[in-house]
Amino acid sequence: MVRNGEFSTADVKRVLRKHWWILPACALGCGILSILVATQLPKLYTSQTLVLVARPTVPEEYVKPVVTEDLSQRLASMKEQILSRTRLEPIIERFNLYANDRAKLPMEDLIERLRKAIVISALEAMPGTQDRNLPGFSVNVSFNDAQIAQQICTEITSMFMEQNARSLEQQVSRTTSFIGQQLEEAKTKLNEQDAKLAQFKRQYMGLLPEQEQRNLSLLSSLNSELDATTQALTREQQDKSMNETLLSQQEASWKASQTAAQSAETLEEQLRTRQEQLTVLKSRYTEDHPDVAKLQNEIAELEKKIEQMPSADDSSIKSRKQTEPPQIQQLRTRIGQEELNYAELGKRQVKIQDQIRVIEGHIEASPMVELQLKELTRNYDSALAFYNDLLKKRDNSAMARDLVHQQEGEQFRVLDPPSLPTGPSFPKMLNFAGGGLGGGAVLGLTILYLLMAMDKTLHTEREVEMYLKLPVLTSLPVLEAAAGRTGAGFLKRSGVARD
Repeated sequence: MVRNGEFSTADVKRVLRKHWWILPACALGCGILSILVATQLPKLYTSQTLVLVARPTVPEEYVKPVVTEDLSQRLASMKEQILSRTRLEPIIERFNLYANDRAKLPMEDLIERLRKAIVISALEAMPGTQDRNLPGFSVNVSFNDAQIAQQICTEITSMFMEQNARSLEQQVSRTTSFIGQQLEEAKTKLNEQDAKLAQFKRQYMGLLPEQEQRNLSLLSSLNSELDATTQALTREQQDKSMNETLLSQQEASWKASQTAAQSAETLEEQLRTRQEQLTVLKSRYTEDHPDVAKLQNEIAELEKKIEQMPSADDSSIKSRKQTEPPQIQQLRTRIGQEELNYAELGKRQVKIQDQIRVIEGHIEASPMVELQLKELTRNYDSALAFYNDLLKKRDNSAMARDLVHQQEGEQFRVLDPPSLPTGPSFPKMLNFAGGGLGGGAVLGLTILYLLMAMDKTLHTEREVEMYLKLPVLTSLPVLEAAAGRTGAGFLKRSGVARD
Protein backbone atom coordinates (compact mmCIF):
# COMPACT_ATOMS: atom_id res chain seq x y z
CA MET A 1 0.00 0.00 0.00
CA VAL A 2 1.32 3.46 -0.97
CA ARG A 3 1.44 6.03 1.80
CA ASN A 4 1.80 9.81 1.27
CA GLY A 5 2.79 9.25 -2.37
CA GLU A 6 6.01 7.48 -1.41
CA PHE A 7 6.99 4.26 -3.20
CA SER A 8 9.36 1.70 -1.98
CA THR A 9 11.54 -0.54 -4.12
CA ALA A 10 9.34 -3.48 -3.19
CA ASP A 11 6.27 -1.66 -4.48
CA VAL A 12 7.95 -0.97 -7.80
CA LYS A 13 9.13 -4.54 -8.16
CA ARG A 14 5.71 -5.88 -7.24
CA VAL A 15 3.94 -3.69 -9.84
CA LEU A 16 6.49 -4.52 -12.54
CA ARG A 17 6.24 -8.23 -11.73
CA LYS A 18 2.48 -8.13 -12.08
CA HIS A 19 1.94 -5.56 -14.89
CA TRP A 20 5.21 -5.66 -16.87
CA TRP A 21 3.36 -6.21 -20.15
CA ILE A 22 1.80 -2.73 -20.02
CA LEU A 23 5.10 -0.98 -20.80
CA PRO A 24 6.03 -2.79 -24.07
CA ALA A 25 2.41 -2.80 -25.14
CA CYS A 26 2.14 1.00 -24.83
CA ALA A 27 5.51 1.60 -26.49
CA LEU A 28 4.78 -0.73 -29.39
CA GLY A 29 1.26 0.59 -29.84
CA CYS A 30 2.33 4.25 -29.85
CA GLY A 31 5.22 3.49 -32.20
CA ILE A 32 2.91 1.80 -34.70
CA LEU A 33 0.40 4.66 -34.36
CA SER A 34 3.15 7.24 -35.00
CA ILE A 35 4.26 5.42 -38.13
CA LEU A 36 0.67 5.31 -39.37
CA VAL A 37 0.27 9.05 -38.71
CA ALA A 38 3.57 9.78 -40.49
CA THR A 39 2.42 7.90 -43.56
CA GLN A 40 -0.70 10.06 -43.73
CA LEU A 41 1.07 13.46 -43.30
CA PRO A 42 1.98 15.47 -46.44
CA LYS A 43 5.62 15.04 -47.40
CA LEU A 44 8.08 17.93 -47.69
CA TYR A 45 11.34 17.83 -49.65
CA THR A 46 14.18 20.21 -48.67
CA SER A 47 16.69 21.51 -51.21
CA GLN A 48 19.68 23.26 -49.72
CA THR A 49 22.76 25.10 -50.93
CA LEU A 50 25.80 26.67 -49.28
CA VAL A 51 27.10 30.10 -50.30
CA LEU A 52 30.52 31.28 -49.12
CA VAL A 53 31.78 34.86 -48.99
CA ALA A 54 34.98 35.16 -51.03
CA ARG A 55 37.30 37.85 -49.65
CA PRO A 56 38.96 40.38 -52.00
CA THR A 57 42.06 39.03 -53.72
CA VAL A 58 43.83 42.39 -53.31
CA PRO A 59 44.78 43.11 -49.66
CA GLU A 60 42.95 45.95 -47.92
CA GLU A 61 46.31 47.69 -47.30
CA TYR A 62 46.47 48.45 -51.03
CA VAL A 63 42.81 49.02 -51.86
CA LYS A 64 40.44 49.83 -49.03
CA PRO A 65 36.88 48.55 -49.61
CA VAL A 66 34.25 51.25 -49.97
CA VAL A 67 31.56 48.93 -48.55
CA THR A 68 31.96 49.37 -44.81
CA GLU A 69 28.61 47.85 -43.83
CA ASP A 70 28.88 44.64 -41.84
CA LEU A 71 28.12 41.58 -43.93
CA SER A 72 25.58 40.33 -41.39
CA GLN A 73 23.63 43.56 -41.69
CA ARG A 74 23.93 43.51 -45.48
CA LEU A 75 22.75 39.89 -45.54
CA ALA A 76 19.76 40.75 -43.35
CA SER A 77 18.90 43.65 -45.66
CA MET A 78 19.17 41.45 -48.77
CA LYS A 79 17.07 38.79 -47.05
CA GLU A 80 14.26 41.27 -46.42
CA GLN A 81 14.40 42.46 -50.02
CA ILE A 82 14.45 38.96 -51.53
CA LEU A 83 11.65 37.66 -49.29
CA SER A 84 9.47 40.65 -50.11
CA ARG A 85 6.26 40.34 -52.11
CA THR A 86 7.77 41.91 -55.22
CA ARG A 87 10.32 39.07 -55.38
CA LEU A 88 8.24 36.09 -54.19
CA GLU A 89 5.07 36.72 -56.17
CA PRO A 90 6.84 36.27 -59.55
CA ILE A 91 8.23 32.94 -58.25
CA ILE A 92 4.73 31.75 -57.37
CA GLU A 93 3.49 32.73 -60.83
CA ARG A 94 6.47 31.25 -62.67
CA PHE A 95 6.36 27.82 -61.02
CA ASN A 96 2.56 27.79 -60.57
CA LEU A 97 2.82 27.16 -56.85
CA TYR A 98 -0.19 26.44 -54.64
CA ALA A 99 -2.46 26.04 -57.67
CA ASN A 100 -5.22 24.37 -55.65
CA ASP A 101 -5.24 27.07 -52.96
CA ARG A 102 -5.19 30.18 -55.14
CA ALA A 103 -8.93 30.36 -55.38
CA LYS A 104 -9.36 29.91 -51.63
CA LEU A 105 -6.55 32.01 -50.16
CA PRO A 106 -5.40 35.56 -50.95
CA MET A 107 -1.96 36.12 -52.44
CA GLU A 108 -0.63 37.52 -49.14
CA ASP A 109 -1.25 34.14 -47.43
CA LEU A 110 0.44 32.24 -50.25
CA ILE A 111 3.47 34.56 -50.10
CA GLU A 112 3.65 34.09 -46.34
CA ARG A 113 3.52 30.31 -46.78
CA LEU A 114 6.35 30.44 -49.32
CA ARG A 115 8.32 32.79 -47.07
CA LYS A 116 8.08 30.27 -44.21
CA ALA A 117 9.28 27.52 -46.56
CA ILE A 118 12.52 29.45 -47.20
CA VAL A 119 15.09 29.35 -44.40
CA ILE A 120 18.28 31.43 -44.68
CA SER A 121 20.87 30.72 -41.99
CA ALA A 122 24.18 32.50 -41.48
CA LEU A 123 27.25 30.34 -40.88
CA GLU A 124 29.15 30.88 -37.67
CA ALA A 125 32.83 31.74 -37.72
CA MET A 126 35.16 28.96 -36.64
CA PRO A 127 35.86 29.17 -32.89
CA GLY A 128 39.37 30.29 -31.99
CA THR A 129 39.95 32.32 -35.17
CA GLN A 130 40.59 36.07 -35.08
CA ASP A 131 38.49 36.73 -38.16
CA ARG A 132 34.96 37.26 -36.90
CA ASN A 133 33.53 38.08 -40.30
CA LEU A 134 30.60 36.10 -41.63
CA PRO A 135 32.04 33.18 -43.65
CA GLY A 136 28.83 32.51 -45.57
CA PHE A 137 25.22 31.39 -45.35
CA SER A 138 22.96 28.51 -46.34
CA VAL A 139 19.62 28.53 -48.17
CA ASN A 140 17.04 25.77 -47.41
CA VAL A 141 13.76 25.50 -49.30
CA SER A 142 11.10 22.96 -48.26
CA PHE A 143 8.28 22.07 -50.64
CA ASN A 144 6.02 19.15 -51.40
CA ASP A 145 7.79 18.52 -54.72
CA ALA A 146 11.53 17.78 -54.86
CA GLN A 147 12.20 19.37 -58.27
CA ILE A 148 10.22 22.50 -57.48
CA ALA A 149 12.08 22.81 -54.16
CA GLN A 150 15.37 22.64 -56.07
CA GLN A 151 14.19 25.22 -58.61
CA ILE A 152 13.03 27.61 -55.89
CA CYS A 153 16.34 27.18 -54.05
CA THR A 154 18.24 27.92 -57.27
CA GLU A 155 16.12 31.01 -57.88
CA ILE A 156 16.63 32.34 -54.34
CA THR A 157 20.38 31.73 -54.54
CA SER A 158 20.57 33.56 -57.87
CA MET A 159 18.67 36.45 -56.32
CA PHE A 160 21.24 36.69 -53.54
CA MET A 161 24.11 36.64 -56.04
CA GLU A 162 22.53 39.30 -58.23
CA GLN A 163 21.44 41.44 -55.30
CA ASN A 164 24.92 41.36 -53.79
CA ALA A 165 26.59 42.29 -57.10
CA ARG A 166 24.04 45.05 -57.72
CA SER A 167 24.38 46.35 -54.18
CA LEU A 168 28.17 46.47 -54.42
CA GLU A 169 28.02 48.18 -57.82
CA GLN A 170 25.48 50.76 -56.65
CA GLN A 171 27.36 51.53 -53.45
CA VAL A 172 30.68 51.87 -55.27
CA SER A 173 29.09 54.10 -57.92
CA ARG A 174 27.37 56.26 -55.31
CA THR A 175 30.58 56.55 -53.34
CA THR A 176 32.61 57.47 -56.43
CA SER A 177 29.99 60.00 -57.54
CA PHE A 178 29.76 61.57 -54.10
CA ILE A 179 33.52 61.81 -53.73
CA GLY A 180 33.71 63.31 -57.25
CA GLN A 181 31.22 66.04 -56.33
CA GLN A 182 33.01 66.74 -53.08
CA LEU A 183 36.31 66.86 -54.98
CA GLU A 184 34.98 69.47 -57.42
CA GLU A 185 33.72 71.60 -54.55
CA ALA A 186 37.03 71.21 -52.73
CA LYS A 187 38.91 72.17 -55.89
CA THR A 188 36.77 75.31 -56.27
CA LYS A 189 37.41 76.30 -52.66
CA LEU A 190 41.12 75.58 -53.07
CA ASN A 191 41.28 77.80 -56.15
CA GLU A 192 39.49 80.56 -54.24
CA GLN A 193 41.94 80.32 -51.35
CA ASP A 194 44.86 80.23 -53.78
CA ALA A 195 43.58 83.36 -55.57
CA LYS A 196 43.08 85.18 -52.25
CA LEU A 197 46.59 84.26 -51.13
CA ALA A 198 48.15 85.37 -54.42
CA GLN A 199 46.18 88.64 -54.39
CA PHE A 200 47.24 89.30 -50.81
CA LYS A 201 50.91 88.73 -51.65
CA ARG A 202 50.67 91.05 -54.65
CA GLN A 203 48.89 93.69 -52.60
CA TYR A 204 51.38 93.61 -49.75
CA MET A 205 54.54 93.06 -51.71
CA GLY A 206 57.44 94.20 -49.52
CA LEU A 207 55.43 93.72 -46.31
CA LEU A 208 55.50 89.93 -46.24
CA PRO A 209 57.24 88.18 -43.33
CA GLU A 210 59.81 86.52 -45.59
CA GLN A 211 60.84 90.01 -46.80
CA GLU A 212 61.36 91.43 -43.32
CA GLN A 213 65.07 90.55 -43.21
CA ARG A 214 65.52 92.06 -46.65
CA ASN A 215 63.78 95.25 -45.48
CA LEU A 216 66.05 95.47 -42.44
CA SER A 217 69.13 95.06 -44.61
CA LEU A 218 67.84 97.64 -47.07
CA LEU A 219 67.05 100.06 -44.24
CA SER A 220 70.57 99.72 -42.87
CA SER A 221 72.00 100.32 -46.33
CA LEU A 222 69.80 103.38 -46.87
CA ASN A 223 70.79 104.83 -43.50
CA SER A 224 74.44 104.41 -44.39
CA GLU A 225 73.82 106.03 -47.78
CA LEU A 226 71.91 108.87 -46.12
CA ASP A 227 74.81 109.53 -43.75
CA ALA A 228 77.25 109.60 -46.66
CA THR A 229 75.00 111.97 -48.62
CA THR A 230 74.60 114.29 -45.63
CA GLN A 231 78.37 114.41 -45.19
CA ALA A 232 78.81 115.12 -48.92
CA LEU A 233 76.27 117.95 -48.66
CA THR A 234 78.16 119.45 -45.76
CA ARG A 235 81.45 119.29 -47.63
CA GLU A 236 79.89 120.75 -50.78
CA GLN A 237 78.38 123.61 -48.76
CA GLN A 238 81.71 124.35 -47.14
CA ASP A 239 83.54 124.35 -50.50
CA LYS A 240 80.91 126.62 -52.01
CA SER A 241 81.13 129.09 -49.15
CA MET A 242 84.91 129.18 -49.38
CA ASN A 243 84.90 129.71 -53.15
CA GLU A 244 82.27 132.44 -52.86
CA THR A 245 84.43 134.21 -50.30
CA LEU A 246 87.44 134.00 -52.61
CA LEU A 247 85.39 135.22 -55.55
CA SER A 248 84.08 138.17 -53.59
CA GLN A 249 87.58 139.14 -52.57
CA GLN A 250 88.98 138.85 -56.10
CA GLU A 251 86.03 140.71 -57.63
CA ALA A 252 86.39 143.51 -55.11
CA SER A 253 90.07 143.87 -55.96
CA TRP A 254 89.46 143.72 -59.65
CA LYS A 255 86.51 146.14 -59.58
CA ALA A 256 88.48 148.67 -57.49
CA SER A 257 90.99 149.00 -60.32
CA GLN A 258 88.37 149.70 -62.89
CA THR A 259 86.77 153.07 -63.61
CA ALA A 260 83.14 153.97 -63.63
CA ALA A 261 83.19 153.82 -67.48
CA GLN A 262 83.45 150.06 -67.32
CA SER A 263 79.82 149.61 -66.45
CA ALA A 264 79.05 148.24 -69.90
CA GLU A 265 81.82 145.72 -69.57
CA THR A 266 80.40 144.75 -66.21
CA LEU A 267 76.98 144.19 -67.72
CA GLU A 268 78.50 142.15 -70.54
CA GLU A 269 80.51 140.15 -68.05
CA GLN A 270 77.43 139.53 -65.93
CA LEU A 271 75.55 138.49 -69.08
CA ARG A 272 78.29 136.07 -70.04
CA THR A 273 78.43 134.66 -66.52
CA ARG A 274 74.68 134.17 -66.41
CA GLN A 275 74.72 132.49 -69.81
CA GLU A 276 77.42 130.08 -68.66
CA GLN A 277 75.41 129.30 -65.53
CA LEU A 278 72.29 128.85 -67.68
CA THR A 279 74.14 126.38 -69.91
CA VAL A 280 75.22 124.36 -66.88
CA LEU A 281 71.72 124.40 -65.37
CA LYS A 282 70.06 123.32 -68.62
CA SER A 283 72.36 120.30 -68.71
CA ARG A 284 70.93 119.33 -65.30
CA TYR A 285 67.33 120.55 -65.32
CA THR A 286 64.44 121.28 -67.64
CA GLU A 287 63.16 124.61 -68.81
CA ASP A 288 60.52 124.67 -66.06
CA HIS A 289 63.03 124.56 -63.21
CA PRO A 290 62.86 127.71 -61.01
CA ASP A 291 66.63 128.33 -61.21
CA VAL A 292 66.58 128.12 -65.02
CA ALA A 293 63.62 130.50 -65.26
CA LYS A 294 65.31 132.92 -62.85
CA LEU A 295 68.56 133.02 -64.90
CA GLN A 296 66.60 133.45 -68.11
CA ASN A 297 64.84 136.50 -66.64
CA GLU A 298 68.14 137.97 -65.43
CA ILE A 299 69.71 137.42 -68.87
CA ALA A 300 66.74 139.11 -70.54
CA GLU A 301 67.06 142.16 -68.25
CA LEU A 302 70.83 142.38 -68.85
CA GLU A 303 70.29 142.16 -72.61
CA LYS A 304 67.77 145.03 -72.40
CA LYS A 305 70.25 147.19 -70.44
CA ILE A 306 73.04 146.47 -72.91
CA GLU A 307 70.82 147.38 -75.86
CA GLN A 308 69.98 150.73 -74.23
CA MET A 309 73.68 151.66 -73.86
CA PRO A 310 75.61 153.44 -76.71
CA SER A 311 77.14 151.22 -79.35
CA ALA A 312 80.57 152.73 -78.83
CA ASP A 313 80.89 150.85 -75.67
CA ASP A 314 80.81 147.41 -77.41
CA SER A 315 84.45 147.44 -78.38
CA SER A 316 85.39 148.61 -74.93
CA ILE A 317 83.43 145.75 -73.38
CA LYS A 318 85.10 143.22 -75.65
CA SER A 319 88.51 144.55 -74.71
CA ARG A 320 87.54 144.27 -71.08
CA LYS A 321 86.57 140.68 -71.54
CA GLN A 322 89.93 139.80 -72.89
CA THR A 323 91.64 141.40 -69.94
CA GLU A 324 89.38 139.75 -67.21
CA PRO A 325 91.44 137.70 -64.74
CA PRO A 326 91.14 133.90 -65.33
CA GLN A 327 90.99 133.19 -61.56
CA ILE A 328 87.62 134.92 -61.32
CA GLN A 329 86.27 132.93 -64.24
CA GLN A 330 87.45 129.66 -62.72
CA LEU A 331 85.91 130.53 -59.37
CA ARG A 332 82.58 131.34 -60.95
CA THR A 333 82.59 128.10 -62.89
CA ARG A 334 83.54 126.12 -59.80
CA ILE A 335 80.82 127.81 -57.72
CA GLY A 336 78.20 127.02 -60.42
CA GLN A 337 79.28 123.39 -60.47
CA GLU A 338 79.18 123.24 -56.69
CA GLU A 339 75.64 124.67 -56.69
CA LEU A 340 74.57 121.99 -59.14
CA ASN A 341 76.25 119.30 -57.05
CA TYR A 342 74.63 120.63 -53.91
CA ALA A 343 71.18 120.62 -55.53
CA GLU A 344 71.73 117.09 -56.81
CA LEU A 345 72.86 115.89 -53.39
CA GLY A 346 69.82 117.52 -51.80
CA LYS A 347 67.48 115.71 -54.14
CA ARG A 348 69.27 112.49 -53.46
CA GLN A 349 68.98 113.05 -49.71
CA VAL A 350 65.23 113.67 -50.00
CA LYS A 351 64.81 110.54 -52.11
CA ILE A 352 66.73 108.42 -49.61
CA GLN A 353 64.68 109.81 -46.74
CA ASP A 354 61.46 108.96 -48.60
CA GLN A 355 62.72 105.43 -49.19
CA ILE A 356 63.64 105.09 -45.51
CA ARG A 357 60.16 106.18 -44.48
CA VAL A 358 58.61 103.63 -46.86
CA ILE A 359 60.83 100.80 -45.57
CA GLU A 360 60.11 101.75 -41.94
CA GLY A 361 56.38 101.70 -42.73
CA HIS A 362 56.79 98.22 -44.21
CA ILE A 363 58.60 97.01 -41.11
CA GLU A 364 55.97 98.48 -38.77
CA ALA A 365 53.09 96.96 -40.76
CA SER A 366 54.80 93.56 -41.10
CA PRO A 367 53.34 91.98 -37.88
CA MET A 368 49.76 92.79 -38.88
CA VAL A 369 50.37 91.55 -42.41
CA GLU A 370 51.92 88.39 -40.96
CA LEU A 371 48.77 87.66 -38.94
CA GLN A 372 46.56 88.06 -42.00
CA LEU A 373 48.95 85.99 -44.08
CA LYS A 374 48.95 83.21 -41.48
CA GLU A 375 45.16 83.06 -41.53
CA LEU A 376 45.06 82.93 -45.33
CA THR A 377 47.85 80.34 -45.39
CA ARG A 378 46.08 78.23 -42.77
CA ASN A 379 42.85 78.29 -44.79
CA TYR A 380 44.77 77.42 -47.93
CA ASP A 381 46.63 74.54 -46.25
CA SER A 382 43.35 73.18 -44.86
CA ALA A 383 41.70 73.36 -48.28
CA LEU A 384 44.76 71.73 -49.87
CA ALA A 385 44.87 68.90 -47.29
CA PHE A 386 41.12 68.28 -47.72
CA TYR A 387 41.50 68.26 -51.50
CA ASN A 388 44.44 65.83 -51.38
CA ASP A 389 42.53 63.55 -49.01
CA LEU A 390 39.51 63.52 -51.32
CA LEU A 391 41.81 62.89 -54.27
CA LYS A 392 43.23 59.80 -52.55
CA LYS A 393 39.73 58.60 -51.67
CA ARG A 394 38.58 59.07 -55.26
CA ASP A 395 41.52 57.03 -56.54
CA ASN A 396 40.82 54.32 -53.96
CA SER A 397 37.12 54.32 -54.89
CA ALA A 398 38.03 54.01 -58.57
CA MET A 399 40.28 51.02 -57.83
CA ALA A 400 37.55 49.45 -55.69
CA ARG A 401 35.11 49.92 -58.57
CA ASP A 402 37.56 48.21 -60.91
CA LEU A 403 37.85 45.32 -58.46
CA VAL A 404 34.08 44.95 -58.45
CA HIS A 405 33.95 45.03 -62.25
CA GLN A 406 36.72 42.45 -62.50
CA GLN A 407 35.08 40.35 -59.76
CA GLU A 408 38.22 40.54 -57.66
CA GLY A 409 36.48 42.10 -54.64
CA GLU A 410 34.15 40.56 -52.10
CA GLN A 411 31.90 38.07 -53.89
CA PHE A 412 29.33 35.38 -53.10
CA ARG A 413 30.40 31.97 -54.41
CA VAL A 414 28.19 28.88 -54.39
CA LEU A 415 30.06 26.06 -52.71
CA ASP A 416 27.31 23.44 -53.08
CA PRO A 417 24.69 23.91 -55.81
CA PRO A 418 21.04 23.45 -54.79
CA SER A 419 20.51 19.77 -54.14
CA LEU A 420 17.75 17.56 -55.53
CA PRO A 421 16.18 15.81 -52.51
CA THR A 422 16.00 12.02 -52.85
CA GLY A 423 13.84 11.58 -49.79
CA PRO A 424 11.38 13.66 -47.81
CA SER A 425 12.72 15.85 -45.06
CA PHE A 426 9.35 15.64 -43.33
CA PRO A 427 8.01 13.41 -41.94
CA LYS A 428 10.99 11.28 -40.87
CA MET A 429 9.82 7.70 -40.20
CA LEU A 430 12.63 6.98 -37.79
CA ASN A 431 11.94 10.15 -35.86
CA PHE A 432 8.24 9.43 -35.67
CA ALA A 433 8.87 5.77 -34.73
CA GLY A 434 11.37 6.78 -32.05
CA GLY A 435 9.00 9.45 -30.78
CA GLY A 436 6.13 6.94 -30.70
CA LEU A 437 8.20 4.39 -28.80
CA GLY A 438 9.38 7.02 -26.35
CA GLY A 439 5.86 8.38 -25.92
CA GLY A 440 4.49 4.85 -25.44
CA ALA A 441 7.16 4.15 -22.82
CA VAL A 442 6.20 7.32 -20.99
CA LEU A 443 2.53 6.35 -21.23
CA GLY A 444 3.28 2.86 -19.86
CA LEU A 445 5.25 4.31 -16.96
CA THR A 446 2.39 6.68 -16.26
CA ILE A 447 -0.09 3.79 -16.16
CA LEU A 448 2.18 1.80 -13.82
CA TYR A 449 2.49 4.86 -11.61
CA LEU A 450 -1.30 5.19 -11.45
CA LEU A 451 -1.64 1.50 -10.62
CA MET A 452 0.80 1.86 -7.75
CA ALA A 453 -0.97 4.99 -6.54
CA MET A 454 -4.39 3.28 -6.64
CA ASP A 455 -3.21 0.07 -4.87
CA LYS A 456 -4.85 -0.07 -1.40
CA THR A 457 -3.85 -3.63 -0.44
CA LEU A 458 -1.61 -4.57 2.50
CA HIS A 459 1.46 -6.56 1.62
CA THR A 460 3.72 -6.56 4.73
CA GLU A 461 3.38 -7.16 8.48
CA ARG A 462 4.42 -3.55 9.12
CA GLU A 463 1.56 -2.27 6.90
CA VAL A 464 -0.91 -4.51 8.80
CA GLU A 465 0.22 -3.26 12.18
CA MET A 466 0.26 0.38 10.95
CA TYR A 467 -3.16 0.54 9.30
CA LEU A 468 -5.19 -2.14 11.24
CA LYS A 469 -3.66 -1.47 14.65
CA LEU A 470 -3.61 -5.21 15.32
CA PRO A 471 -0.70 -7.39 16.31
CA VAL A 472 0.45 -10.08 13.89
CA LEU A 473 0.43 -13.52 15.53
CA THR A 474 1.75 -15.58 12.64
CA SER A 475 2.40 -15.31 8.89
CA LEU A 476 2.55 -17.72 6.00
CA PRO A 477 4.98 -17.51 3.13
CA VAL A 478 3.82 -16.47 -0.32
CA LEU A 479 2.58 -19.32 -2.38
CA GLU A 480 4.28 -19.00 -5.79
CA ALA A 481 1.54 -20.96 -7.62
CA ALA A 482 -1.16 -18.76 -6.17
CA ALA A 483 0.95 -15.66 -6.71
CA GLY A 484 1.41 -16.58 -10.36
CA ARG A 485 -2.32 -16.86 -10.87
CA THR A 486 -3.50 -13.94 -8.79
CA GLY A 487 -0.45 -11.71 -8.94
CA ALA A 488 -0.23 -11.29 -5.14
CA GLY A 489 0.40 -13.39 -2.02
CA PHE A 490 -1.85 -13.46 0.90
CA LEU A 491 -1.39 -13.40 4.59
CA LYS A 492 -3.19 -15.09 7.42
CA ARG A 493 -2.96 -13.31 10.64
CA SER A 494 -4.81 -14.61 13.74
CA GLY A 495 -7.98 -15.31 11.85
CA VAL A 496 -7.82 -11.98 9.80
CA ALA A 497 -7.52 -12.42 6.03
CA ARG A 498 -5.88 -9.66 3.91
CA ASP A 499 -8.25 -7.77 1.61
